[in-house]
Amino acid sequence: MKLDLKKIEKLRAQIDDLRYRYHVLNDPEVTDQMYNGLMDELRKIEKLHPEIITTDSPTQRVAGKPLDKFNKITHTVTQWSFDDAFDREDLANWQERNLKILEKELGARPKDLNYVCELKIDGLHMVLTYKNGILETAATRGDGKVGEDVTVNVKTIHSVPLKLKQKIDMVAEGEVWLSAKILALINKQREKIGEALFANPRNAAAGTIRQLDSQIVADRKLGLTTYDISKVDANILQINSQEEELHTLQTLGFLTDNHWKVCQTMDEIWKFYEELQKKKNSFGFWIDGVVIKINQVKYQNQLGFTGKSPRWAIALKFPAEQGTTKIKEIYWQVGRTGALTPVALMEPVKLAGTTVTHATLHNFDEIERLGVRVGDSVVVEKAGDIIPKVVRVLDKLRTGEEKKVRQPKVCPVCHSEIKKYSLSGDNKEGVALVCSNNKCYAKELENIIHFVSKKAFDIDGMGEKIVEQLLDEGLIKNVADIFTLKLGDLEALERFALKSAQNLIGAIENSKKVTLARFIFALGILHVGEETAEKLAEHFLNLDKLMKATKEELENLSDVGPRVASSIFEYFNDKEKQKLILELLENTVKIQTVKKQRASNKLSGMTFVLTGTLSNLSREEITEKIKSNGGQVVGSVSKKTSYVVAGENPGSKYDKAQELGVKILDEENFLKLL
Repeated sequence: MKLDLKKIEKLRAQIDDLRYRYHVLNDPEVTDQMYNGLMDELRKIEKLHPEIITTDSPTQRVAGKPLDKFNKITHTVTQWSFDDAFDREDLANWQERNLKILEKELGARPKDLNYVCELKIDGLHMVLTYKNGILETAATRGDGKVGEDVTVNVKTIHSVPLKLKQKIDMVAEGEVWLSAKILALINKQREKIGEALFANPRNAAAGTIRQLDSQIVADRKLGLTTYDISKVDANILQINSQEEELHTLQTLGFLTDNHWKVCQTMDEIWKFYEELQKKKNSFGFWIDGVVIKINQVKYQNQLGFTGKSPRWAIALKFPAEQGTTKIKEIYWQVGRTGALTPVALMEPVKLAGTTVTHATLHNFDEIERLGVRVGDSVVVEKAGDIIPKVVRVLDKLRTGEEKKVRQPKVCPVCHSEIKKYSLSGDNKEGVALVCSNNKCYAKELENIIHFVSKKAFDIDGMGEKIVEQLLDEGLIKNVADIFTLKLGDLEALERFALKSAQNLIGAIENSKKVTLARFIFALGILHVGEETAEKLAEHFLNLDKLMKATKEELENLSDVGPRVASSIFEYFNDKEKQKLILELLENTVKIQTVKKQRASNKLSGMTFVLTGTLSNLSREEITEKIKSNGGQVVGSVSKKTSYVVAGENPGSKYDKAQELGVKILDEENFLKLL
């Protein structure tokens, strides 16, 4: 019997239409029987003729066998996170910051500015990449640049189209979620077989998406709501606003949430937020606030991004959940800077779906401000993933048996003297209690944990417990010793078999080649985060120049004030730190200079100013191209500016460039310059 390929294509299209109507449009007329009957027919045909199976066939939603592990995947678009707002003041400050930037760019504050308010779904961020309309990969956010390839699991989610309604290349982003109803059923089953219960839908969704067996994922019936097109050819899809973007996602076949609203003013936004807060438990998924985005893409492009977040969007979070409990004990933790943090051990209390027993008290001044005593009844709160904190003492409930908390005089770990020190960098007495011993075990432990973390040297398999074990066994005493470890050192240890020892030695070897920015960040210099480390690497280009930099040189860098400059200068002029860096280099750690990371030096010595909305490249992409080819992007036009790159609706910078005779390039001519 001749195979009718057209009939099979129609059968697949009908099955996908039923899926779309049931899982995306929520059509009550579509039944499981209708869907399952057609699926059975397709499975039988594909079993007899496996050569006709395609990746977008409905039968391919569940993989044939479990994975061994998840592979890493590099994002084609950097994954950002939103800054948070908690009240009207935060919201007003965000608006004012943006208006000032736009005024500077355009010469006047825009009068047509409006905002799209969307539900902030409390789930797991997912990045979907389509090639010619077919789902190619699905990846977790990870560190924003590299995530995990969870395509086989995301394919089991029926609200995710395997094939779009248009043959295009694009990247879409959304949130994976699990309904409270399904969570209750899962927990009931887990309780029966003696497994730990999931605390909330978000944790359950995150745990499910990391299952190696896609059949388990399919059984848990996850949902995925999309809200962003982060990459697409502008010649194929021209999107001018966030509301257009949401409509486009729907047209392409994605599930979007339909509760979003366009607001003109901060008052409208706040009203929407308050209404949503009242009915936050009425949705099929958890929400923890409202995401507010400037609607017009042209203004989004002009505002751009900070090191971590888009300036044009913010998450207005619902108030933290509070509960009451009793403090059983207060103890002190020592961080990598040596600062002591008081932690309250409490009677168990349920907050935001999880049971907590510990809460931070920040510092001794906070203990005195709150008047906390051991044995007090207190109010604790937890917002999202933030560590629970004590916010109020219920002093009317005291019995007289409560004990005052005394300021520690020695480090709880090494028993060295405690000093009061200001972490603001002015070396005056302040709120921080700091261990005076530079070789304190707790300090070194936290230093090493930071050093091997994902955003630093990223040594896979070297978690907190392994670091502690290596320190306890005396195999390492500082970060430089990590690179002297041999297979024989690890094999005899508890938790290590031959394979796991080989894996860790391999991971250490692979981590030896590191970018300058990661190396700087890994050192754990006080006040130096990822963004500052990047700036230092871009400016000084190699470690030797950075180590010889004066305070004045450091202070002259953008976003590096006196406090940060002082901290960096003191670190690199400390003989112990210099010795540690020398040991790292002697132990074959190789730092890639910024020049080696560049695509070329074509734009070396040139400065660029960007203005207006570009057609094909985002501001971030064009900035990256300039930097990777040796150029520099600055904020304002002067006689020293090499070129102004101008898109549509350029602002006052364009006029300034004409006035000063600075060369102006459109996007096409800029690319020719490269």
